Amino acid sequence: MAVNRVPVLKRCRSLGLEPSYLGYDKKSKRNLTRANRKVSEYGLQLREKQKAKFIYGVLEKPFRNYYKRADRMKGLTGPNLMTILESRLDNVIFRLGFARTRRESRQVVGHKFVTVNGRIVNIPSYLVKAGDVIEIREARKNSQRMKDITEVAGGRIVPEWLDVDREKLQGTVKELPKREQIDVPVNEMLIVELYSK
Repeated sequence: MAVNRVPVLKRCRSLGLEPSYLGYDKKSKRNLTRANRKVSEYGLQLREKQKAKFIYGVLEKPFRNYYKRADRMKGLTGPNLMTILESRLDNVIFRLGFARTRRESRQVVGHKFVTVNGRIVNIPSYLVKAGDVIEIREARKNSQRMKDITEVAGGRIVPEWLDVDREKLQGTVKELPKREQIDVPVNEMLIVELYSK
């Protein structure tokens, strides 16, 4: 399995991203200075793709597969792609406030803390559907780690397409998110242009 060892703040700076989208509340004091270079159209498209991959923690091959799947779905490919990325289980755990960062949400899922509709799921890329009930396992609810996480991430605003019960550490997917409900600063149309060449 590939592991991303790039320092988060450094990568955020190079992509022009706020670390808060990944769950980090740190700020980088250094500014990225580029020597008046004009970025080509391809460069802009590539940066948007890298931004989406970095935010959701997806590698190139799965990302391309998500694009192909979004292309086959009804409607516009760009919003479909964002909906697919947003409905990954690790992202939903982060959005519900059961993890401090997106990387931690991936780890929480991988360590079998999570059940979907009563069944243990340890695949971060599992795509949730409308009506799915996501819950932290009974055996893990009282662990010190979960107490620390809920203390820090408990005040996070939950998107309207999700419903959360913080006492039971349980969430429900009311509906799949529409593009307007996704607050990620990615221009998905540039990604579509890049892949459709």
